[in-house]
Amino acid sequence: MTVSFDTYRNLDMPGLNHRRVDVWVPPAYHADTQKRFPVLYMHDGQNIFRSRPSIGSGWQVAETLTALAEQGLVEPPIVVGMTSTLNRLGDYLPEKPYHYPGVSEAVREYLHASFRMDTHVVSDLYLQWMVSMVKPLVDSNYRTLTQPEHTAVMGSSMGGLISLYALCEYPEVFGMAGCLSTHWPVLGEAMLAYTRQELPEPGAHKLYFDYGTEGLDAEYGPWQDKMDKLFQEKGYTANRDYASWVFPGDSHHETYWAKRLHIPLTFFFGTSA
Repeated sequence: MTVSFDTYRNLDMPGLNHRRVDVWVPPAYHADTQKRFPVLYMHDGQNIFRSRPSIGSGWQVAETLTALAEQGLVEPPIVVGMTSTLNRLGDYLPEKPYHYPGVSEAVREYLHASFRMDTHVVSDLYLQWMVSMVKPLVDSNYRTLTQPEHTAVMGSSMGGLISLYALCEYPEVFGMAGCLSTHWPVLGEAMLAYTRQELPEPGAHKLYFDYGTEGLDAEYGPWQDKMDKLFQEKGYTANRDYASWVFPGDSHHETYWAKRLHIPLTFFFGTSA
């Protein structure tokens, strides 16, 4: 399948590194010129449509959505891929919990130990960019359903953290958040405390979480268990308001995220959802 998409390169905001935005529309978009479509915003956009040696065939999101739509299993969304930058960790590290007392120094030490790098934390600005520049551009140039119940955000690893953070910070914009192999250890208890305080009331949002058991994902089980318990305490109903999956044998790589992508897509955009 040849995947074509529109590319935007002029969406810069002071304080953020330059990045590209790619927009893919499903085949049904051209088949019905009156219909409006939900929208899925995805982080690490350079990995969702393209193949590269380090990631193999990538997320294959267009192929997966097209196949699901042909089977009548989803109402396919428009997909917006926002590429990451050299400051990926700083763009995606949730800023408010990062600034909780005693957290930032511990996180800097963790990043040095795990990634051998510093980072410039600007995730609040990154979300502002998404909400004030990217979404208005998409809504003005494409036939979108603009309401939060039709607007999802998704990512993996650090992209999972920023997706949850986006929904908590902008619940009036994002109604769904897909968090695959979420890298909980970088913020640990601070992210749990933040989520406990800022998570929207149940009933109007959907969240999806998953993780494997190999590689980096092997660290995630205890943290995901804590998060699942928090959601239950907050009154979220499993398989209606949130879903949480574990995939034994899966590791921390696009190959595995692509393999199970159909699950959150069906949870968010399924015809029976």
